[in-house]
Amino acid sequence: MLMFSNSTSKIIRSSTLISPKRTLFVTRQGLFRRNLAKFGQRSSSTVAETEKGEDSFLKWFLLLIPATTFCLGTWQVKRRKWKLELIRELKSLTTSEPIPLPVDPMEIKHLEYRRVKVRGHFDHSKELYILPRSPVDPEREAREAGRISSSAESGANVITPMTILVNRGYVPKDKIRPETRMKGQVTEDVDLVGVVRLTEQRKPFVPQNNVEANRWHYRDLEAMAKITGAEEIFIDAVFDSTIPGGPIGGQTRVTLRNEHMQYIITWYGLCAATSYMWYAKFIKRIAL
Repeated sequence: MLMFSNSTSKIIRSSTLISPKRTLFVTRQGLFRRNLAKFGQRSSSTVAETEKGEDSFLKWFLLLIPATTFCLGTWQVKRRKWKLELIRELKSLTTSEPIPLPVDPMEIKHLEYRRVKVRGHFDHSKELYILPRSPVDPEREAREAGRISSSAESGANVITPMTILVNRGYVPKDKIRPETRMKGQVTEDVDLVGVVRLTEQRKPFVPQNNVEANRWHYRDLEAMAKITGAEEIFIDAVFDSTIPGGPIGGQTRVTLRNEHMQYIITWYGLCAATSYMWYAKFIKRIAL
């Protein structure tokens, strides 16, 4: 009995010591699996939320492209309207009834492109030459707009002082020297109509005026008036004031560059294309 009792006691003690460890091990293993599952669920949820956030940001960010191109296209519509109005205004000024040349030089500053009437005689000994120049031909310029090269001949505009500076018009290269066009070198008083022009700022890549060599590349009224003794007033003689055998008048360029329609088509075309791409990626995909 004593021996049996001792054996039984050992078995009980053994069971008591082993059982809790197994239970604890099983419990910890179960908890680990459950925690791992929960972590996996949380990770998947976090990744999904991150991807959703990134998609949302990308969606609205890419929408800026069609919105911006639409705004640019609309801006070009307004610019084109403004440019056409300016062209109409300039053409109206250059074809309106001429007025007498104002006495006040300050008033001239507000009359650019206005037609005025003058009378006087030319001082041919003080001719100035603006070159290179091609004859003004609006129809040809419209045909050749956008071309890299031009087929126009090259020559010069002849500036002859009266009491003011008068751009008598265009002459080809072989007629720049006065002795080659003596018929047009009139000495009597003449009446003419001209278009008022203001001084001109030198544009990039345009050479400096060479006063000593009498080679002018842009209108510098102060320098021209100083060297000829004329007033700082400049007019382009109109075509009807051309003297036979002399420079050809009507050399006022009123054709302004107007490429706004091309820009309108470009920007609105990009707006339509990018809008469809945005719709296909973010709206149509959701609908499917």
